[in-house]
Amino acid sequence: MADSLRGQYLIAGKWLRDENFFKTVVLLVEHGSGGAMGLVVNRPSSITVAAALAQHFNIPDSDDVVYLGGPVETDSLFVLHDVNSFEFDEAPVIPGLYVGSSEKVFENVVSSVCNGNEGLNYRIYSGCAGWAPGQLESEVDRGDWYVYPATADLVFDENPYEVWDALLAKVKKSTQILPDVPGDPSLN
Repeated sequence: MADSLRGQYLIAGKWLRDENFFKTVVLLVEHGSGGAMGLVVNRPSSITVAAALAQHFNIPDSDDVVYLGGPVETDSLFVLHDVNSFEFDEAPVIPGLYVGSSEKVFENVVSSVCNGNEGLNYRIYSGCAGWAPGQLESEVDRGDWYVYPATADLVFDENPYEVWDALLAKVKKSTQILPDVPGDPSLN
C-alpha cells in the first residue's frame, strides 16, 4: 500500500472487537512512511465543549460535546473545522475540511464559535488514533478496516451513532464483499 490514505475513512470491520475501535469510523489526517494518525469521528463523549474549555475560554453553553478521538494522547485536544482562512499554509485533509495544526488555529476556531459564527462547522476531539510505520497497512491487509473516501458531511453528522452503519452499507454496496449472512457468525 504505497499511496497515502490521508483523507480516507477507516471503517472498523464487524469482527474488530478492540474496545477502542469497536464500530468506529476513523478519519485519517496523516499517513506516510512515519506511520498514521486519525480521529474517531463517531464517538461523542458526555463532556460539553464549554465544560472542557472552561479554564481557557468563555464558550456559550450549547449541546456541542467533545468527541473521543482515540486512545493516543488522550490529554491533547484536536479540532476539525471547515474554515480555510484559519489554516495559513495547511492543505485540507479533504476538500473543505481542516485539522487544527496549531494552538493559534485552535484558538481561532473557538473564538469564532464564541463570537457566534454560526456558519462554522467544527468538532473537538480528545486524543487520537495512531499507528506505527507499517502497522495500519498490516491491519488493512488483514481485513480489520475498510477504506472509503471521506466526506465532511459525515464528520459533522448530527447522529454520529449512525455513521458506522451508513458507511458499512456504502462499502457493502460498492464492493459486494460483505454478504448478509443469517445466524451467529461467532459460531464459525
